[in-house]
Amino acid sequence: MSNIVWHSHHIDKAARAAQKGHQPALLWFTGLSGSGKSTLAGALEAALVARGIHTYLLDGDNVRHGLCSDLGFTPSDRQENLRRIGEVAKLMVDAGLVVLAAFVSPYRAERQAIRERFAEGEFIEVFVDVPLAECEARDPKGLYQKARAGEIKHFTGIDDPYEAPESAEVHLHNHGVDINTGVEQLLAQLQARGLLPA
Repeated sequence: MSNIVWHSHHIDKAARAAQKGHQPALLWFTGLSGSGKSTLAGALEAALVARGIHTYLLDGDNVRHGLCSDLGFTPSDRQENLRRIGEVAKLMVDAGLVVLAAFVSPYRAERQAIRERFAEGEFIEVFVDVPLAECEARDPKGLYQKARAGEIKHFTGIDDPYEAPESAEVHLHNHGVDINTGVEQLLAQLQARGLLPA
């Protein structure tokens, strides 16, 4: 790496943010599989776009079709998957976007490592909190059933742990709550942080 030097360009993040008329940020949705992370992120993105906000949604399954198609689900592969997502999100935030990333991301240390790549206030952790029993009951992809049957190893919540955030910027209890309520809570948080135009 000694021969690689970061090149600073004339147009920077501040200029790109000014062009778009809002501040960039990364909203990192974390929670168990089946908690509704992607659904919430998608609904929030629609609400932001309706307000003229420039966004991009990074979803776990979608990313594994391309950027991370060479990775499996071993602990090291899952760690590399998140590292790549963090780096892509950082480039998108540099481009002036509000990025929404929906990933189980079960370990606090991995989420903290991504947070440290961003400026103060740019990383917003959104804990989508749903009890394991409810996630299993939903099981939209049939993954819990396969994990219980031993067909999937190291599945978060079954035979691998999930380390819940201790101080997430946004803590959403997404059980028995209308999705619009969650979206309104998130919009209010973004407004309070000055990330949305007045």
